[in-house]
Amino acid sequence: MDIILLQRIEKLGTIGDVVTVKDGYARNFLLPQKKALRANEANKKVFEANRERLEKENAERRSEAEKAGEKVDGVEIILIRAASNTGQLYGSVNVRDIVNGMADKGHEIDKKQVIMGNPIKTIGMHDVRIDLHPEVSVTIKANVARSDDEAELQTQGVDVLAQMFEEEQREIEEMAAANTTDPTLEPGEIPADMLEDSADAEASDSEENAEG
Repeated sequence: MDIILLQRIEKLGTIGDVVTVKDGYARNFLLPQKKALRANEANKKVFEANRERLEKENAERRSEAEKAGEKVDGVEIILIRAASNTGQLYGSVNVRDIVNGMADKGHEIDKKQVIMGNPIKTIGMHDVRIDLHPEVSVTIKANVARSDDEAELQTQGVDVLAQMFEEEQREIEEMAAANTTDPTLEPGEIPADMLEDSADAEASDSEENAEG
């Protein structure tokens, strides 16, 4: 379907552009939300007659969005969530969580303005795009952590996930060093008898669970 854009649409064009899109996209999204008009002769005349007003109104909204963006850009919201030792969340952080987090900071954001490819599923610092206007986008930081202390570390630039991995590796290496004098092992390599003990323990746990 050929349409006339009434505002900038990412990857399509800007005000006044006549573009071709899939019928479903036009009927279900662009037309009902008044982001475009069907590109027939009557609508082309209506648009041209109102182009100056539409462009002026758009410029005013853009200016307001730019001012709001100065206050919002770079804002960091802290979201405390339960997660595993590998940093995987028991659940996820979605658009509604971002909106609520921004509200707690005193910034009212519509959920339609939050652009997230996928929900956040790990702890860490995550960039989230906020579209305040079709031509004005800012980026905020979602600091997802398991505790306030962990969030503070991430604010300071500490990669908590990397730190967790390093600590885990160090514990394995220390365990290996403390339980073997075998000179044939590489540094950090776990002795075979330790692996066998671990396998035996897992087998025992499986038997107990089966009996239970």
